[in-house]
Amino acid sequence: MTPTRRIACALALSAAALSSTDAQNASVDSYRETAQRIIEATRNDRFAWNRLAEMTDTFGHRLSGSPGLEAALRWSADELKKDGLENVRLEKVMVPRWVRGKESVEIVEPFPSPLVMLGLGNSVGTPAGGVAAEVLVVKSFEELEKKSAEAKGRIVFYNVEYTSYGETVRYRGAGASRAAKLGAVAMLLRSVGPIGLRTPHTGSLRYDEDVPKIPAAAIAAEDANRLQRIHDRGRRIVVRLKMEAQFLPDSESANVIGEIKGREKPDEIVLVGGHMDSWDAATGAMDDGGGAIATWDALRVIKKLGLRPRRTLRFVGFTNEENGGRGGQGYRDQHKDEIGKHVIAIESDNGAFRLRGFGFTGPAAGRARIEEIAKLLEPLGASEVGPSGGGADIAPLAQAATALGLTVPTMSPTVDGSRYFIYHHTPADTVERLDPEEIASVVAGVAVMAYVIADLPTRIVP
Repeated sequence: MTPTRRIACALALSAAALSSTDAQNASVDSYRETAQRIIEATRNDRFAWNRLAEMTDTFGHRLSGSPGLEAALRWSADELKKDGLENVRLEKVMVPRWVRGKESVEIVEPFPSPLVMLGLGNSVGTPAGGVAAEVLVVKSFEELEKKSAEAKGRIVFYNVEYTSYGETVRYRGAGASRAAKLGAVAMLLRSVGPIGLRTPHTGSLRYDEDVPKIPAAAIAAEDANRLQRIHDRGRRIVVRLKMEAQFLPDSESANVIGEIKGREKPDEIVLVGGHMDSWDAATGAMDDGGGAIATWDALRVIKKLGLRPRRTLRFVGFTNEENGGRGGQGYRDQHKDEIGKHVIAIESDNGAFRLRGFGFTGPAAGRARIEEIAKLLEPLGASEVGPSGGGADIAPLAQAATALGLTVPTMSPTVDGSRYFIYHHTPADTVERLDPEEIASVVAGVAVMAYVIADLPTRIVP
């Protein structure tokens, strides 16, 4: 091939590439009117908030294995049908059933006084009379190791001030087993969250298999400060912890599913969802009733507007995210034959507050398409695309795809989370924490993003 011929071919290929890119960008821009229709349909709309209030008011907490969760799942299936969604079903998942029972913690020395506490999820209980022992106060795992000779027969209290969830939550997850390895008889934890009107935060722990399982509970930040001050005065602290916590046999639960079938490529799936279960301390409006209902409502709005994309939109309300992850695992296993058919998975599990944009995890080519689609959300002030996005329930699907040499990108709404960890896993997680207009912004953003991805001529990641 002559040099002139090579140059001509290169220019032709370059022009074709630019033309393809322009066509893709133009195809995204062609959805601007539809995006505006969706945004207008959700503006000042209280539907999602009202449905969230109905669910939390009616069924209360929805811990895995509880009557409240199972009733809420059946109610959700009925409501999905009323919304006109298709292929509505409950897909069976067996879940762990941890029961809290009665619990308390009190100072015995230097003077009797109760503390505000919540047992950590999946903790074992204490003997009927409780566990009473002197407290060993530490502020890090490193300090515990330095004081390892003092831990035997003591209740280890981790008074680790909250910095960020990712940094501080490791004490909740691993603290009990780290203390048990040194002979501790129980573990107390400063609640993982900012100080907030003496509210304790629960959440799951993880036991190592090769060490004894000891009871573990979180106390309110104010009570943690109190114990620290007593300790700093050189006083001996003895507390008594009582917990009836126990595991019952696994219980039947389900993921709830509803769809808008694609008009051209119904076997290709854009998944949106959140988890339906909650901790038992409150009604779980923020974590994750709001996220589940906002993603569900995105499909309701699309259906109401008479929109039917090329691909299938699938809502999944996952079970058992909080203390087992069986819902996400069950979905992966029951849909193993269509893993490669998932175009993307979007999960909302960080509070349905004011939408700022989306986080995206996936190939660069997919990110470029998402950034184009996000421009349609400029009227919401939600066009930013962050460096990562996903969730605990869609992670098993994405990981299974990777194991098969496939790619399922994942996304999650980015919201104003400044209030989230004040209420996270506490008795204060009720519908009052959420604002109807803010939930509506998440509904609008998820609806626009999911619909456009599902309707584009080509998949965002080929």
